[in-house]
Amino acid sequence: MDESQIKPGHWIVLLPASGMMLFVVFYIIAALYYPGGSMVSPKYPGFDFKNNYLCDLMDDYAINGAVNSSSLYARIAFGLLCLSLMLLWYLLPKLFNTKKRVLMLMRLSGMVSMVTALFLASGIHDLITRISGILGILALIILCMELLYEDFRKLAVFGALSLFMILINFYIYESGSALYLLPLVQKFTFLSCITFFFLLNISLYQKLKNP
Repeated sequence: MDESQIKPGHWIVLLPASGMMLFVVFYIIAALYYPGGSMVSPKYPGFDFKNNYLCDLMDDYAINGAVNSSSLYARIAFGLLCLSLMLLWYLLPKLFNTKKRVLMLMRLSGMVSMVTALFLASGIHDLITRISGILGILALIILCMELLYEDFRKLAVFGALSLFMILINFYIYESGSALYLLPLVQKFTFLSCITFFFLLNISLYQKLKNP
């Protein structure tokens, strides 16, 4: 089946993948504009890949006290990511042949998780992180189980790896154990999750293109 045979509107399915790529671009720009400072080295010039958190880029003021010129780019990036994943969670039930009620729970949990995450730059960061994280974990567990059930084994393994990385983040964040590792773990978790959701989006597009 060639490209011209894709049903009208199926190009919308690729919007999440496009949004994820734009997220990466805008976050790189934000990192380049970050004035500097981390909890480990408050006077560090610029963005420290090892010690800065991704959410540092969204704050109004950098840790070194300067006005954070990267915040606009970071907030645009994060907004694009949340909206992209919200759309993807809405579309994902179409990937599966069987229609189960649990897929609606997955869709709802995933979408509410992303809506909640949009408020991460507010003054209740910890509460937002917990609510969004718990809902996202629930959606991911259901997703991985359904991927395995319908023989998307490689995607299921990749999803389980991403879920494991998220759980490690939560453990470090809540326990305070090895907290110095969290900025690095956070970045590798984002990389794993974005790659997983990107591949998931491509698989969904191919499924709709060649039903």
